[in-house]
Amino acid sequence: MPIGSGPLARGLATQCRVIGALIMRELHTRYGRDNIGYLWLLGEPLMLAVVIALLHSGGEKALGDINPVAFSIVGYTIFIMFRGIVNRSEGALESNLPLLYHRMVTVVDITVARALLEAAGTTMAFIVLFSFCLVVGYTESPPEPIFILLGIILVFWMSLGLSLIITGITYENHLLERFVHPMTYFMIPLSGAFFRVGWIPQPYRDYLLYNPFPQIFEMIRYGAFESCTLEYVDIEYIIARLLVLTFLGLLSVRAVTRRIHLH
Repeated sequence: MPIGSGPLARGLATQCRVIGALIMRELHTRYGRDNIGYLWLLGEPLMLAVVIALLHSGGEKALGDINPVAFSIVGYTIFIMFRGIVNRSEGALESNLPLLYHRMVTVVDITVARALLEAAGTTMAFIVLFSFCLVVGYTESPPEPIFILLGIILVFWMSLGLSLIITGITYENHLLERFVHPMTYFMIPLSGAFFRVGWIPQPYRDYLLYNPFPQIFEMIRYGAFESCTLEYVDIEYIIARLLVLTFLGLLSVRAVTRRIHLH
């Protein structure tokens, strides 16, 4: 049997095509073809990140080689990915229920497609803005770019796991939907997007590190800036936490799938 021709490979290829079709549908319904159309995918996170960067442009250097504009761009642009994926997950099923008439489309497919779309826009915005920082001299070339990529993947994974949980628990529960947006704002001071873990005094630093989010941002900054380290990063702990989050998300989706009745 040729490699890639088994049932698993065919099933995976089918689901990739389904997710690709869902992404194109979401692009069209969200942005359409008017004005700049699909470019809003990049434009929205780009404008948000630029505003935050401008707010930090008058500050002095944070530590060593870290310029405040570059520091805020690295933190907030990637945090936008988390906020966008999580915020889009609430009420996702109500607006996409007709798609579940198709046997190949699942709740997970819908959630993953939305998450990938958000990740694409914010990652492109990060590349554009970080490249701008390089050009104008706000920062140097990243010493360990592989850690930036790994950190972005981990932020996406964490966001997807949480969005699966929210997709399930907010189905036909409008009270819980109301808490999703405030929760993403409450996560800003807990995420580590705007500070380094080493700046936090004990014992609060140890409490903060129970949350894998600040560790992931420490990893991203280690990849982006020469003076940053991996002192407070435990990759095994991060992955273990994200595996648990994903498992809970899949349980949530499984539970909500049983409650969906198509007529």
